Amino acid sequence: MSTIKTKDGTNIYYKDWGEGQPVIFSHGWPLSSDSWESQMLFLASNGYRCIAHDRRGHGRSDQPWTGNDMNTYADDLADLITALKLKDVVLVGFSAGGGEVTRYIGRHGSALISKVALISAVPPLMLKTSANPDGLAMDAFDKIRLGATNDRSQLYKDIAGGPFFGANRPGAKVSQGMIDSFWRQGMQAGHKNTYDCIKAFSETDFTEDLEKFDIPTLILHGDDDQIVPIGAAALRSTKLVKHAILKIYGGAPHGLADTHKDQLNKDLLSFIKA
Repeated sequence: MSTIKTKDGTNIYYKDWGEGQPVIFSHGWPLSSDSWESQMLFLASNGYRCIAHDRRGHGRSDQPWTGNDMNTYADDLADLITALKLKDVVLVGFSAGGGEVTRYIGRHGSALISKVALISAVPPLMLKTSANPDGLAMDAFDKIRLGATNDRSQLYKDIAGGPFFGANRPGAKVSQGMIDSFWRQGMQAGHKNTYDCIKAFSETDFTEDLEKFDIPTLILHGDDDQIVPIGAAALRSTKLVKHAILKIYGGAPHGLADTHKDQLNKDLLSFIKA
């Protein structure tokens, strides 16, 4: 397997497909780089070098007890970019991966980055506060933590077979294969790592990171996202990132990289080429 070793000795797995300008994909919770295969196959077939890593604690990467936070995730991403000697990189982050990408810009700047795409991403803040009234109450995340400790295998099946792909909507067509893939990726991840990541993606405030964006940015979200509400996420992020391009997919759920993969692939290619 292809791996890099981070500064704290954690082995991070990555897949590296194609040749050309590098595009790095950061996945969501509790998934792995496998969740990006449709986008990677498409863009690699169109002349780009597509790289996706398994976040620490997820997929085929090491499962360290510590470091399951956005600062460390961003530093791991920086280590990957350094190890592969990349520049002119396009960063694409989905959900929690959007937080990782955003924190990377906040901590490491954009000198090696040409563009950023935030897909169904958690920034600027998922948690409901007095300053963020459109966010989700802490109770919502406590329920996820409780589900994870009680029976995380069933939790992943319930999420995938319900709100993640919009399978709980009338007329939804979500295959058993999509649900099984989500469950498989989740169960491949470490229990402690995915548990800690709930706090990381829900309570981290990315406002100051977004304000540092100084490169072309695409913010894309479904308006029927039941996991990361568009009002507290994409709509607020667009106001913080200067000249951001906002694309809203009508009726799309959180997991639109699968449910709307053809549309997303075309939009990503158009954005990268522009």
